[in-house]
Amino acid sequence: MPVQYVADRPNYADEQPFLSENDAAMNKMMADMTIKPTGDVDRDFVAMMVPHHQGAIDMARAVLRYGHNEQLRRLAQEIVVTQQQEIAAMRLAVGEELPPSDAAPTQVGSAPATQPDTMHSPAAMSHHTMHTQ
Repeated sequence: MPVQYVADRPNYADEQPFLSENDAAMNKMMADMTIKPTGDVDRDFVAMMVPHHQGAIDMARAVLRYGHNEQLRRLAQEIVVTQQQEIAAMRLAVGEELPPSDAAPTQVGSAPATQPDTMHSPAAMSHHTMHTQ
């Protein structure tokens, strides 16, 4: 069943592109998280978590395209970077090759840029553990 609770809100015409993009990201994430078990718990975990993290990336990119709050935009940029790093770490842990990644956009229509290696920096902390102090 598609995720519809966001799209079923009253008509907010200005917000519709964001809602549509977010709804598409949620539906793709939920569909892609449904896997056929392989008998390898680690690979199955990665197969389910990668779409979960990609969904977070896709939703963060929607906020970067349509959002206005600079604090939330910075957080969304951090989510893109950290979730890409976590996807890479999970794939490497099970011996998968890494596809190329692109940087978080900073403005609508911005071109991807080369990212510095931030895997070992404090900024690479998961969004699940950030801001808990």
